[in-house]
Amino acid sequence: MTGKDEVAGGARAQPRRQLRGQQRIELILHAAAAVFARDGYDSATTNAIAAEAGISPGSLYQFFKNKGDIAHALADHYAAQLTALRGEVFTIDSVFDASLPDLVDAVLGPLVAFNLAHPGFKAIFARTDMPVGLREAVAPIQVSIHQSVAQLLGLVLSDRQPDEVARVATVAIQLVRGMVPLITDATGTERDALTAELRSVLLGYLRQQLT
Repeated sequence: MTGKDEVAGGARAQPRRQLRGQQRIELILHAAAAVFARDGYDSATTNAIAAEAGISPGSLYQFFKNKGDIAHALADHYAAQLTALRGEVFTIDSVFDASLPDLVDAVLGPLVAFNLAHPGFKAIFARTDMPVGLREAVAPIQVSIHQSVAQLLGLVLSDRQPDEVARVATVAIQLVRGMVPLITDATGTERDALTAELRSVLLGYLRQQLT
C-alpha cells in the first residue's frame, strides 16, 4: 500500500470511528436516563449505567469521567430537545391573542408530554435539592425556560413590572415542577385527573395575578 493509500484509508476510517463514538455516547445517555429515572440521581452509579447500556465500566469511562459528567451531557441533550419544543410552544406570535386557559394549555400539555417521553428528565430537573454539580449542569436550560415563560406571561400581565412578571413565572414553574413527577408516575385516569388539578391551580393563580 502506498503512502497515499494509507492516508486515504485513514481518512475513511476517521468518520466511521466518530460515528461509532457518537453512537456509543447516545447509548450511554439513553441508559443514564433510564437509571436516573429508576434509581434517582443520587443512587445511580456509573456501574449501573454501564450495565444498562450493555457495556463495561471501562468502555463508559472512555467517554465520561464520572456520573456528574454524564449528567452534564444528558442535560445538554435535554436542552437541545427543549429548545426544539420551545420553538413549537413558546412562540409569541402563536399565543398573542390566546386566552389565559388556552395559554396554559398550550404550554402545560407539551411539557407533560415531554416529561412522559423523557423519563430521566424529572430525575435531574424536577428536584429542588440538587447537588452543586447537577445544579450547574441544568442551570442554563432552567434559565432559558424561565425566560420563555416570563416572556409569555408578560403578554397577559402587560401592566406589571418585569421583576413582578419574573416572580410570577418562578411560582408557576415551581408549581409545574412539583406536580410533574406525580403526573408522570400516575397512569390512566389518575394521570388525567392530576393534570387537570395542576391546570386548575395554575389558572387560579394566574387569574389572581390579573385582579
